[in-house]
Amino acid sequence: MASLKTTKTALARELGICRQSLYYKPKKPPLDEEDKQKIIAVMAEHPAYGARRVVWALGMNRKKMQRLMRASNLKPRIRRGFRHVKLDDLGRLETRVTNILKLICPIRPNVVWAGDFTYFWFIDRFWYLAVIDVHTREIIGWHIANHHTTSLIMDAFQDATRRMGTSPKYFHSNQGSEYVSGAYESLLQSYGTQPSHSSKGQPWQNGFQESFYSNFKLELGDIRRFANVGELIKAVHQQIRYYKNERIHSAHRMPPVAFRLRSDSQTTALIHSLLQNQLPGNSV
Repeated sequence: MASLKTTKTALARELGICRQSLYYKPKKPPLDEEDKQKIIAVMAEHPAYGARRVVWALGMNRKKMQRLMRASNLKPRIRRGFRHVKLDDLGRLETRVTNILKLICPIRPNVVWAGDFTYFWFIDRFWYLAVIDVHTREIIGWHIANHHTTSLIMDAFQDATRRMGTSPKYFHSNQGSEYVSGAYESLLQSYGTQPSHSSKGQPWQNGFQESFYSNFKLELGDIRRFANVGELIKAVHQQIRYYKNERIHSAHRMPPVAFRLRSDSQTTALIHSLLQNQLPGNSV
């Protein structure tokens, strides 16, 4: 063994390593574990978040995020939804109502609203309907009942008009019997709203609703944990508040309410600017 007075070169030769290795200092511990815990915390609070939304929530590099999620086997919950089809609707002729979403893309709130059904198997079947603003993706009206009738969608639409203080120019839906009924068409007409329908058998033309319901049920979780219908309805309302105010929407990279407020602020600023330019002395 080398003596205590040996040179570093001789010591390195004795140990079978290069001389530079004697100066090696270990690097600082990587921050991967800390970042992984942040990812786990976000995914615990938002179970359906994938890498994209976690990136937006934490402001982290996407490639690093995906690497950490793969290495730690972190995956969002994925739901394969089942869509209920009413047999009575299959044989009806297709309506001639235009699909307005093929023609326009709303750039402000309350131009196009969209609505659709979903349901929960709980004790007895409970139907649930939400109305979404196509521009902001905000849930602006909803109604829950154990019947699948025209009155359910009328109640949801009127709930939306009360909450928003206005009505849309267009209301988009599928061609279910409730949405093409005379009573519902009369209701829309009374609000000055024109109907818009997806083509039959093409639910993706109302993709705003399809995507929302899939994630909504996933994040609501197993409803068998509720003791009664009252608990289920309370949880649905809480989940709606979460979706509106906290959950990042992929279309805007922020929650729907935050996007609407920003949109309203930008519109107000634009109107103020236009009015200022029209004042005497401000003309070019």
